[in-house]
Amino acid sequence: MNIPNRITLSRICLIPIIVVLLSIPFDWGTISIGEGILPVSHLVAAILFIIASTTDWIDGYYARKHNLVTNLGKFLDPLADKLLVSAAFIALVELELAPAWIVTLIISREFAVTGLRLVAAGEGIVLAASQMGKLKTWIQIIAISALLLHNYPFSYIPFPFATIALYAAMIITVVSGVEYFVKNWHVMKESK
Repeated sequence: MNIPNRITLSRICLIPIIVVLLSIPFDWGTISIGEGILPVSHLVAAILFIIASTTDWIDGYYARKHNLVTNLGKFLDPLADKLLVSAAFIALVELELAPAWIVTLIISREFAVTGLRLVAAGEGIVLAASQMGKLKTWIQIIAISALLLHNYPFSYIPFPFATIALYAAMIITVVSGVEYFVKNWHVMKESK
């Protein structure tokens, strides 16, 4: 297994650790942030989430630079992204830091686009990620990070950055999903 695929697997391996840190009420103390508090376990989960998110860029860059793009990598990389983002969003719903309806919309879009890609793959068509899709991923990562950090450092102002980022992520997720289907609807018409 090459280095980019190992980096991708490390991202997948971080997911259960992040979920455990967010799901189990560890008594590691809290940090006062403005008018609120940030549990240390959430801070650690946020740091691990940010590290895992950056590995997405690192593995792709390394694979392209050293010509190490593989079918396994093409499969694992988007899977790792969707698992990481979905797990974090679901944990945020459990913690009551994100509304379930927004998370449902975001995850539904991911399933729908994945389904379209599977149909296309069955027809021998490769559907590349769009610029809007890449922007969507980064806005989701920013929103999740801000929510995991309980809006730190914006909680000192106070400015609802995490909430704004979440709504921006929802909007760009829906818009990018619609754009993806409009551009690639021919795949559904052509499939047998």
